[in-house]
Amino acid sequence: MLTLTGVRKTFNIGTVNEKPALRGVDLHLAKGDFVTVIGGNGAGKSTMLNVIAGVFPPDSGTIELGGEDISRLSEHARAKHLGRVFQDPMMGTAADMQIEENLALAARRGQSRGLAWNITREERAEFREKLATLGLGLEDRLSDKVGLLSGGQRQALTLLMATLKEPELLLLDEHTAALDPKTAALVLDLTQKIVERAGLTTLMVTHNMHDAIRTGNRLIMMADGKVIYDVSGEEKANLHRADLMAKFEEAAGNELASDRMLLG
Repeated sequence: MLTLTGVRKTFNIGTVNEKPALRGVDLHLAKGDFVTVIGGNGAGKSTMLNVIAGVFPPDSGTIELGGEDISRLSEHARAKHLGRVFQDPMMGTAADMQIEENLALAARRGQSRGLAWNITREERAEFREKLATLGLGLEDRLSDKVGLLSGGQRQALTLLMATLKEPELLLLDEHTAALDPKTAALVLDLTQKIVERAGLTTLMVTHNMHDAIRTGNRLIMMADGKVIYDVSGEEKANLHRADLMAKFEEAAGNELASDRMLLG
């Protein structure tokens, strides 16, 4: 479903602030893979997601999605193939619009729109059904402005919007990091249910080692712009935090053992 081959990205080339962010990333995701991505600050995790999404073009290398080379496609041209949830719960929704209006925008992603745009009775019934699966009571608040919702409710709504059209690839960029622990656990649980139910191919960046280990069917670790560890199947199922810390120190060097990521 997704293949990165030799992807490189350097910021501020030729200046004193030159920063290599990706140093030849090779990565392949099969259809239905749920891959958690962990690493220290500056490891290249979010840059990799941004390059896949088209926010930044790669300096070299190729990105293929569903067998198509999308390396040079613009961000908006890729948007119809991707779903994305950011760390900030405020980024994925329009606060001044109603819940049903936000969902309608998500439902029409990639379609042409005219002035006679409205929400049909069938769509409203579908929105209620989808919202009910979140277990947050939002199905009875379709006309409420999204700005009235809590951060956790907004993030759950954003997750639903990102997956409403069952994208080819779902990108989750530390989407529970800004939430309190109880709400973060709820949103992560909803994430697993939605991904498993639809069989979505997913990349989830996280700083939390526990979440990275217990979520998905595969885990990759990044450091210094490269993938340094890739584990799946039974080996991942038997992985513990101590094992992950040992692998991180072995592959990336002891100086990274004090990174904030390792305290997650």
